[in-house]
Amino acid sequence: MLFNDRDQKWFLAQLKPNCVNIAEKNLKRQGFQTFLPLEEVTCQRKGKFANVVRPLFPGYIFVRFDVTRGLWRTINSTKGVTRLVSFGKHPTTVPDDLVTELILRCDPKGRPLPQKLLAPGDRMRITDGPFANIVVEIEKIEPERRIWVLMEIMGGKTRVAINEGQLRVA
Repeated sequence: MLFNDRDQKWFLAQLKPNCVNIAEKNLKRQGFQTFLPLEEVTCQRKGKFANVVRPLFPGYIFVRFDVTRGLWRTINSTKGVTRLVSFGKHPTTVPDDLVTELILRCDPKGRPLPQKLLAPGDRMRITDGPFANIVVEIEKIEPERRIWVLMEIMGGKTRVAINEGQLRVA
């Protein structure tokens, strides 16, 4: 019996703590298609700033399979996986459009692609560096892709130049 690729749907698997790599490796080894969107953030460790890559949805991974074949029990027993997210007795599908959009916005490693269209007046969030997580407003974009932003510091607006790769939609 041949199985059609259209029969496969996306599901969300809940992971055991700190087992994202183990679960992803074991799911792929069993022939399941997985998708783990990542983000790069700056955090402070031991007084220093460090860029860290972490899952966009901590504790979860997307898995694609044909539920009619009963493979969801195999996923639930995979090392590193707690269970598939379910409402009732059977796992719940994630809309294909949602996962497809996430995949299209990421590179092959699951990291988000840079934003393409920025304009003065856009409100953005800085993703890394000493100003990580601060919401800024784009003031000006120069031809060499230097972006000038306005950030509010101590009640006043300060103009700062920043790299396009450090900004995400707020």
